[in-house]
Amino acid sequence: MIEQLADAIPGRVGSLLSLNALREDLEVSHRAVTRWMGVLERLYHVVLLRPFVSRRVAALKKMPKAYLWDWSLVGDPAARFENMVALHLLKFCHMLRDREGYDVDLWYGRDRAGHEVDFLVTVDRKPWLAADATLAETAIDPSLRYFRDRLRIPWVYQVVKDGTRDVVDRGVRCVPAATFLAALA
Repeated sequence: MIEQLADAIPGRVGSLLSLNALREDLEVSHRAVTRWMGVLERLYHVVLLRPFVSRRVAALKKMPKAYLWDWSLVGDPAARFENMVALHLLKFCHMLRDREGYDVDLWYGRDRAGHEVDFLVTVDRKPWLAADATLAETAIDPSLRYFRDRLRIPWVYQVVKDGTRDVVDRGVRCVPAATFLAALA
């Protein structure tokens, strides 16, 4: 049953992970799915990002987003790219915590009105960096500005996989993935 759970996760990467929906799909108890997700986390198969909760944003609580340590298992190109960016940011957070001693965490942001930002890095529980991962150059996602303004985030990025332009549009930097990921190293 844990193997079936592990096989179900790649199709849900980057979206809200409903343990109740997984429980129904596998026809097991909620407690079992919760424990199995913990096992998959400890075995470095899955990474669960929790939502950032703040009084400044009416945030949804509880539902995590799942990413795989082996992002090549994800079939959808957009979800695979988002998964890859998530792991690079997680590695960056681990480096800042382990080498520099900062209290750094990786979250995602989502509120009840539907605004969402893929990744939110906090230092000492204060928002420091926000990033959204997209495949192609498009207009800046308004949710990035929404969270930047509400949470006073100093660094906000729209990371583009197939982009070539590096521009700043009203406080949000649209940057090619190669540039962004190289800066995290």
